Amino acid sequence: MGNIFGNLLKSLIGKKEMRILMVGLDAAGKTTILYKLKLGEIVTTIPTIGFNVETVEYKNISFTVWDVGGQDKIRPLWRHYFQNTQGLIFVVDSNDRERVNE
Repeated sequence: MGNIFGNLLKSLIGKKEMRILMVGLDAAGKTTILYKLKLGEIVTTIPTIGFNVETVEYKNISFTVWDVGGQDKIRPLWRHYFQNTQGLIFVVDSNDRERVNE
């Protein structure tokens, strides 16, 4: 019985963990956003081949953010990352009007 109340209390006031998937076209700014969230500053990045994973803490929530590469050859693999994901960030570079339809 005590275990039930302990689990209930933990779920109400304990640390929550969330898995977030971040996708978008290549060079849209996904990795820049990820490291701005993680480090609080803009860092120089290189194109993501595969993925980057970082944990970002906010209040009592621990977000595990998956930044998946956006090259056209990698996009078909995005579907494999959706399992157990609680949130999705779709990054669009609104200045790159030629690629908006991609």
